[in-house]
Amino acid sequence: MVKLGYQVLNWGPLANTAFALQTAQRAEALGYDSLVVTDHVVMPRHVESRYPYTESGQLGVPPEWDYLEPLALLGFLAGATKTIRLGPSVLVLPYRNPVLTAKMLATIDVLSGGRLFVGVGVGWMAEEFAVLGSPPFEHRGAVTDEWIQILKTLWTEDHAAFEGRFYRFPDVGCFPKPVQKPHPPISVGGNSRPALRRAARYGQAWHAVRLTADELRASCAYLREQVAAAGRPPDACGLLVRYGIRIVGPGGDTARRPPEVPGGYLVGTAARVAEQLKPVLDLGPTDAIFDCRTGSAAEVMETMERLSGEVWPRLVK
Repeated sequence: MVKLGYQVLNWGPLANTAFALQTAQRAEALGYDSLVVTDHVVMPRHVESRYPYTESGQLGVPPEWDYLEPLALLGFLAGATKTIRLGPSVLVLPYRNPVLTAKMLATIDVLSGGRLFVGVGVGWMAEEFAVLGSPPFEHRGAVTDEWIQILKTLWTEDHAAFEGRFYRFPDVGCFPKPVQKPHPPISVGGNSRPALRRAARYGQAWHAVRLTADELRASCAYLREQVAAAGRPPDACGLLVRYGIRIVGPGGDTARRPPEVPGGYLVGTAARVAEQLKPVLDLGPTDAIFDCRTGSAAEVMETMERLSGEVWPRLVK
């Protein structure tokens, strides 16, 4: 059965304690399988880098908006929930020291009782890399590969040591280890061929973002080729999909709002959204995660309720 996830909005006017708690606890009560948060640390005022997931190439997050740090927020949400799984969608790995990141993620897994999953990505905003003093933007793919290996090393080895191109450390102890064995599942985000190859080598899932069913089908074929080339079993790397969504009741506002482009955003009544989503679920994802970023607080909650109560029963028997 496909697992159902929802984003806790950690940026913008709804990024506050009360709404984060309301979203997380209501999602858990409704039977959602997972909660996700997104990752940025700062918003440079001048950005020329192109955001890859909108037609405009713009992220649309003003520098003045609040943006809650994802690892701190995940720890907070872990303490406010009991059973629902939690993770970043996705954590930009090169932004943070890999050893400290491994420690923080392991701590969240321990404190949550083994409920963490880890979505990772290479990042897209060169200007934010520069502000954070991260490794060079042009090497972010190779850096991410190393950081994933460092996470796994520190999570699984009692005597952990690493010697890489960008980072190295001698024999260290890093405890506690995560509750989940061998480690929390890693999904690799991004729609590019390099992202697919990275998922095939290192991930338990490929994290696709707002692709049409036809685009997904072609990319999944390439993913299967790369999993085989990496010498892994066919089922070693699953599929996780993510879409924007807004669900309305009869007579509700179904006019698309920026940036609700068809394909990447599912907008309409429960019946219409189920119709849009079915070709994606027919491809067999293990997880489907949704975010409602274009609505008011009431619309975000309505969408969450209608998604689990009216859309999902039409699709998942």
